[in-house]
Amino acid sequence: MHEASDTPTNVDTGAAELRYKRVLFKISGEALMGDGAFGIDQSVAARIAEEIAEAKDLGAELCVVVGGGNIFRGVSQAASGMERASADYMGMLATVMNALALQNAMENIGLFTRVMSAFEMTQVCEPYVRRRAIRHMEKGRVVIFAAGTGIPFFTTDTAAALRAAEMGCDALFKGTQVDGVYDADPKKVKNAKRFDRLTFHEVMVRDLKVMDQAAIALTRENDIPIVVFPISDRGGFVGALTGAGPHTTIGSD
Repeated sequence: MHEASDTPTNVDTGAAELRYKRVLFKISGEALMGDGAFGIDQSVAARIAEEIAEAKDLGAELCVVVGGGNIFRGVSQAASGMERASADYMGMLATVMNALALQNAMENIGLFTRVMSAFEMTQVCEPYVRRRAIRHMEKGRVVIFAAGTGIPFFTTDTAAALRAAEMGCDALFKGTQVDGVYDADPKKVKNAKRFDRLTFHEVMVRDLKVMDQAAIALTRENDIPIVVFPISDRGGFVGALTGAGPHTTIGSD
């Protein structure tokens, strides 16, 4: 049912075993743009859906938090004169559009999904209810959390950490444009050092910008590892989930 459109080039999942059973997958809005300047690249959404299907086939229970930066960035709009709370609410609406696009991509390949929003818009998705979300996951559905926390001044990184804690997730997976965490931007600094493992304390002290400080604090307090992996690589998610592919793990101090 879940045949991928192409074969992973860097990960063999034939006899793979999961390192974590229940995980939250954080996808930035920018990741959905592909090579475009804005909007949603349907081929990228389809590829991400296929990787989620592969993880499901291995036995993972999955939920997703998606950002909205490809459509609207609240902070940048606020900086240009818009009142911050209103701008952030507009950003939350952008995440709902991305969530619906991902839902469509997943359902096109036979996955069962639910989109749950932090504020009510019952015509297009369910309101977020923690126990209902957990039940959906237990029934094998992929739950896509939209609208962040539903409160301005909090990022979707913080929403991801919060939902991971509420869902009892074993780990939070964050897809990035590079193959892990570095001490500097590897696209700008030739000799940037890559880390295989870091502690929460090291991330905060080094100010490594993996996620915002509130998200790091939440995952640290609830002892939820953060796994950073290359979302643009085919097989990147499953590779990190099984330990066969490149990733950086951030864990207990």
